[in-house]
Parts: sequence; C-alpha cells; structure tokens
Amino acid sequence: MKKLIFTTIFPALLAACAGPPPAPGEPAAAVEAKLGRPTGVYRDGADTMLEYATGPWGQYTWMARIGADGKLVSYEQVLTGQKFATIKPGKDDKDSILRTLGRPAQVTHYHSVDGDVWLYRYKEQDVWNSMMSVEFNRAGVVQAMVNGPDEERENKRR
Repeated sequence: MKKLIFTTIFPALLAACAGPPPAPGEPAAAVEAKLGRPTGVYRDGADTMLEYATGPWGQYTWMARIGADGKLVSYEQVLTGQKFATIKPGKDDKDSILRTLGRPAQVTHYHSVDGDVWLYRYKEQDVWNSMMSVEFNRAGVVQAMVNGPDEERENKRR
C-alpha cells in the first residue's frame, strides 16, 4: 500500500514543486507537462478543472481551470479558509465540492450526520494543522461545515 501511494502521489508532488507554476494563457498540454498527470478531472460548465491533490495526508490541493479554448484560466491552492468560505450549505452538492475543493482526504460517517462527511486536511492561516468537515445529507447536499484541529496529524507528530 505504501508503495502504491508513493508511486502515485510522489510524482504529482515532485512535478508540482519542480518549477514555476503555470501561467494563465498556457495551453492545457503545457500545464500537464509542467504539473504531471492530474489526480482528478472535473467539468465545470464549459471549463475543465484539473486537480493536483497531495492527498490523504497532504494539506494542499491545486486546481488548474482550463477554459473552453483549451488554455489555462487560473491556478490556485484551494484548501484555504477563503475557499471554504465560498461553500453554500443547502445549495452546494458533492459535484460542486469536487469542482471547488477536489477530492477529500477521507470520507466518513458520524451518527449525528444523516449522510457522508468529507474531510479535508489544510493549514489554517498557513499555520495550524486543521481539518475541515463537509457534511452532506442523504441527497448529497452540503448541510454544514465544521473545522477544527487535525488531531490525527497532531498525534502523529508526538
């Protein structure tokens, strides 16, 4: 299992750190040449979102938005307080969360929540090891978002 994680995640991490980030206007092929194969691809209207997740223990996910013309529109790290604040409970669903935040680090269930809970590790204010829980109802619509310390990461450091 460790070898599988290493061989699938490490190349994406290495590619993401290898040089300057892609610039708006670059063709999608140039973006993939710089960043490597995306960890996820999502349609967002006429645009395509390329996910570069550092997953399950990583605290960063970059999303490259490719426009209908096949060129890079934007490239950003999405596991931030500012991006989490754009999520609308009662409106956003699993598909919109994937397009906005990428895949979760973990999917779990709590007795107090009627549906799935997606967990995202991130650095709160680029300092604190944190976990954002996105809680869905049975229909897959966001019901709540709860953040707190990433206790697993903190316990691992001790």
